[in-house]
Amino acid sequence: MKLTDFQALTFDCYGTLIDWETGMIDGLKPLTDRVGRGVSRNEILEAHARHESSQQTWTPAKRYSDLLAVVYKRLAEEWGVVATREECVAYGESVKDWPAFADTAQALRYLKQHYKLVVLSNVDNTSFSFSNKKLGVDFDAIYTSEDIGSYKPSDRNFNYMLEKLGTIGIAKGQILHTAESLFHDHVPASRLGLNSCWIHRRHADQGFGATMHPGEVPKVDFRFDSMAALAKAHAEELRGG
Repeated sequence: MKLTDFQALTFDCYGTLIDWETGMIDGLKPLTDRVGRGVSRNEILEAHARHESSQQTWTPAKRYSDLLAVVYKRLAEEWGVVATREECVAYGESVKDWPAFADTAQALRYLKQHYKLVVLSNVDNTSFSFSNKKLGVDFDAIYTSEDIGSYKPSDRNFNYMLEKLGTIGIAKGQILHTAESLFHDHVPASRLGLNSCWIHRRHADQGFGATMHPGEVPKVDFRFDSMAALAKAHAEELRGG
């Protein structure tokens, strides 16, 4: 199997293209600064993952920005800190400020020359519109949790994507699902028989950060530590390397 065997790359956005963990840490600073004890970066991210995943299960149709406001409130309660409604809403709207990884835009511009590029993301459309400006390409299709009414890792999100991609001539076997999160993306992709590429952004860190533990690590077809490494490997294939 080669990278050049595929016609479309379907991307998770947050954690893969956008540095959501840095965005979360920065956005939560008004809260974490008031916690009476020191909380580590990974402790913050893991608590966020627990509350986000739980809230997505309980309220799958809630817009992501509104869901993040609830997550902020739940974190404040867990840490024994008072948080105002205004703070919660501000955190929900902070997605627009989350930065892209430094290699993302250049890698996407290269890959756009060779693939259809598609986003399948647990986000609302308004928040993604701000992130999209940082990514530097026009995607061929964008499917958000707001469009679908549920959140990954639900099979529903992937089945929606597959149905809609079929209408623009992209078959399941032509897709390489490209993502960081094992929990949100690679477990369901494996379950549904999608080929996948793991962008392991957290390769130098411990644990799973802002995503839940996936349980058994799923099969992936390719693994790279960055989007730049993926683009480089594709270029080497074309050169016969």
